Amino acid sequence: MSQHIYEPASKSMLRKVVAASLAGTTVEWYEFFLYGSAVSLVFNHILFPPSDNPLTPILAGFVTYAVGFIARPIGGIVFGHFGDRMGRKKLLQLSIILVGASTFLMGCLPTYAQIGLWAPVLLVLMRIVQGFAVGGEWGGAVLLVAEHSPNDKRGFWASWPQVGVPLGNLLATAVLWASSGLLSEQQFLSWGWRIGFWLSAVIVLIGYYIRSKVEDAPIFHLAQQEVEQDAAGYGVIEVFKRYPRGVFCAMGLRLIENIHYYLVVTFSITYLALHGLKGFTILGLLMGATAVETVLVPLVGAMADRVGRKLPYAIGIVLSTTWPFMAFPMFDTKQPFTIFLAMLLGLIFHALMYAGQPAIMAEMFPTRMRYSGVSIGYQVTAIVAGSLAPIIATWLLGTFNATWPIGVYVVIAAAISMVALFFTRETKGISLADVDKLDDESRLVKA
Repeated sequence: MSQHIYEPASKSMLRKVVAASLAGTTVEWYEFFLYGSAVSLVFNHILFPPSDNPLTPILAGFVTYAVGFIARPIGGIVFGHFGDRMGRKKLLQLSIILVGASTFLMGCLPTYAQIGLWAPVLLVLMRIVQGFAVGGEWGGAVLLVAEHSPNDKRGFWASWPQVGVPLGNLLATAVLWASSGLLSEQQFLSWGWRIGFWLSAVIVLIGYYIRSKVEDAPIFHLAQQEVEQDAAGYGVIEVFKRYPRGVFCAMGLRLIENIHYYLVVTFSITYLALHGLKGFTILGLLMGATAVETVLVPLVGAMADRVGRKLPYAIGIVLSTTWPFMAFPMFDTKQPFTIFLAMLLGLIFHALMYAGQPAIMAEMFPTRMRYSGVSIGYQVTAIVAGSLAPIIATWLLGTFNATWPIGVYVVIAAAISMVALFFTRETKGISLADVDKLDDESRLVKA
């Protein structure tokens, strides 16, 4: 059994690790959200069969959007298993290459008018690769930081990879916003939308280079030795066998956070476009709101180190239930500032839940199976949450011709997440070495 003695990284090393994780998450979520925005603004016009019902191609686009989410838990399982055995760094370098290549190729796709049904088929294939890679990204990125962080500041430092999500969304929105603003609608739909996808190649090379300059945390190397010397288990089967509570609590916590976020940043684009707002205006407003969340995430992470992990999360869950009932009437005004305020409130509520997730989930599992545990807990929920949220919201809107059923849907999801939060232990300030020590003792007693 290892001695579990290690020193947290120096501040200079911690900053390098944060930069490496943030660079990668920004790149990968830039590409993921670029797709999400393009579904509502571009793909429904050029990659799917035309239809008299404007919701039909949008639903088709969101189905391909969902395919990426279905691939994410598969990526989380595969990357988590090998990441617990081989290290976080190697798997993170692979994930950034995969997502970069698939996104670049999306920008090269012929249109439905050119190759017919092969256009959406090729899009789905690229989406599967992209989703698989993103599924492996998050767990490795947050653990690279969390395992280097001091116990009393883990909430703050581990929240930085989360900044990559709004920052990536901000960059994706900015690229499409600039393209749609500088080009005519015909130029944008013909070739302008491809620019953002092609730019991914440059950003990926920068992210890969930064990631090559950091190493896994000492606590991981200790756990790796333990697996080799003591034949300790690791990976997906082991984490479900030993820590099912942690896995299911993580899944439950993710439900409302993931649904809420994709209603704010994806479905709202569709809703506003259907009500006559120009894509240029919608993207500009979303860009401003996302910029605020980018700053807010580490502040909420620091709050989780002071008041605990659960309180900010609980507040975020409760507030998320109010958003649909406020936001859609605000959208209906068609007033830019009011729409911006609705988006901003939604992203503030999201930050309260999202910022603390890396610390909460990292502290649920011992090092030898942490990558698997956090990846499964984080990614599996995406299948029934973020992937389906725009589809369900679009279906509810079309069926009832009203937005209140979307609010009911959010309230139900929030109730499930609140139950998961109740069963989640408060782990503020806990030592990851102590988590490993307790795991060792438990494993040896059961052996």
